[in-house]
Amino acid sequence: MIQSEIISKKSTVSAEQLAIKRQLAQQQLQIAGDAPEAQVTAQQAHLDQQRVLTELKKTQVDALHVRAGLNGVLSAVSVEAGQQVAQGTNLVRVADPSRLKATIQIPETQAKDVLLGQKASIDTHNGIVLGHVTRIDAAVVNGTVAMDVAFDGPQPAGARPDLSVDGTIQIEDLRDVEYVGRPVNGQADASVGLFKLIDGGEAVRVNVKLGRDSVNTIEVTQGLNVGDKVILSDMSAWDNYDRIQLR
Repeated sequence: MIQSEIISKKSTVSAEQLAIKRQLAQQQLQIAGDAPEAQVTAQQAHLDQQRVLTELKKTQVDALHVRAGLNGVLSAVSVEAGQQVAQGTNLVRVADPSRLKATIQIPETQAKDVLLGQKASIDTHNGIVLGHVTRIDAAVVNGTVAMDVAFDGPQPAGARPDLSVDGTIQIEDLRDVEYVGRPVNGQADASVGLFKLIDGGEAVRVNVKLGRDSVNTIEVTQGLNVGDKVILSDMSAWDNYDRIQLR
């Protein structure tokens, strides 16, 4: 009886061991079946990565071929063949002769009166063309403010990139105004002593009240009459004199 129980327990243990072996064998079989699929997935991911790198390299190669963003004339080249440059370096300058604008420098003391849209005239030394202010630089460089002027009509003959021009911006149109050339020490809305020429080759100091100013002239609001002649140059050496003899 005891022997039968022992045999029965051994048989049970053997059965359990066989069941475990069977389970392990099934797991190994499943792993073996999944391995090729995992390998294929890994190879596919690697292939996709290589494709992305290939496209990136092609894009970088294409980027080496520099193309201008507009049709125009090549006006300046800043690099030499074979030269290595950093990203963002200006390589060449291309200008469209049919879309030129004028950039003029206005003294910072007068830039405060300039507004967008104000009328301007540009002298190219080969003709004068009218335009209007389209941009006012926010920064002051070397005491001046850069302003762009767009042409209202056809461009003047001979206009080309980097051409030196003179410009005048019309801030205000004043009528029936007494004015003189701008004195050396004359400032807008200030009073200044000027020597006025009189008969006999002499000049006397008069107190002149100034108003609004422009580049070369300034308004006279008090102290002078139409036809008076005054000395505009620096007369600081005679500040202690109210009357001088001209020779």
